[in-house]
Amino acid sequence: MPRPLGELEDAVMTRVWQWNRPVTVREVLEDLQQERSIAYTTVMTVMDNLHQKGWVRREAEGRAYRYTAVSTRAAYSAALMNEAWSTSDNPAAALVAFFGMMSAEQREALRDAVRIVQPAEGAQEPAEPAEPAEPAGDAAEQRPEPGR
Repeated sequence: MPRPLGELEDAVMTRVWQWNRPVTVREVLEDLQQERSIAYTTVMTVMDNLHQKGWVRREAEGRAYRYTAVSTRAAYSAALMNEAWSTSDNPAAALVAFFGMMSAEQREALRDAVRIVQPAEGAQEPAEPAEPAEPAGDAAEQRPEPGR
């Protein structure tokens, strides 16, 4: 489990995740400077640290680097939640307390997520039909095979 990001690391990673493209230190610096006074070398050091910690990969472009996120913010958040839950002395109580803090919209999102990862009890993989359900042609050819 990766350690939680520090405040400045999170500010940098937020931009990398939001932009979802390779970024330079200068781009991140210019965006951060809209909120705070910060030096180029500070941002460069943070991005180098994020690279050393495995949060971003980098590719040389001239004398600079372009940085790309290794994983998504969702994966980072999930890892933090899993770490907090798994280190609890009473995981069930921790989940109940966590669910109690959720808004109605968050609980609905949780229900949707559970439906996605856990099929209904008794549900089986659909059997492959002996004959195509649609006439052969473009529509039938574009349909994904069962199990994919």
